Amino acid sequence: MSVDSVFVHKMWNDHELSKMVKGGIPFPMLSDGGGKVGDVFGVYLQDAGVEARGRFIIDPDGIIQGFEVLTPPVGRNVMESIRQIQAFQHVRKTKGAEATPSGWKPGKPTIKPGPDLVGKVWEVWKTKMAFDD
Repeated sequence: MSVDSVFVHKMWNDHELSKMVKGGIPFPMLSDGGGKVGDVFGVYLQDAGVEARGRFIIDPDGIIQGFEVLTPPVGRNVMESIRQIQAFQHVRKTKGAEATPSGWKPGKPTIKPGPDLVGKVWEVWKTKMAFDD
């Protein structure tokens, strides 16, 4: 979502994003023409009439699970956003019985939270988590 029109979003997706992400991004882009939604989330810069680059991952219960706000010159990684959404979905599906370590992707091992893990996260992570892509 941005203050840009749906027409600008279509051009951005068709001419840029579809080259970065095969088939374009797998979710709709929304227009926040007056910056009302951006204002609620604290990313609308009223004096400039633009929104800072904010990404908010909101679960089905309406709870913000993750967010990132970047200044306009800094680019974002759509694939990392998708990876994080998949990780949040996995944790939700397991009702918190599994945690996804840094860089986790679907099909990779998870960590089982609990008292036995305290003080041993690095040991478990380095022996169990091989993240070769």
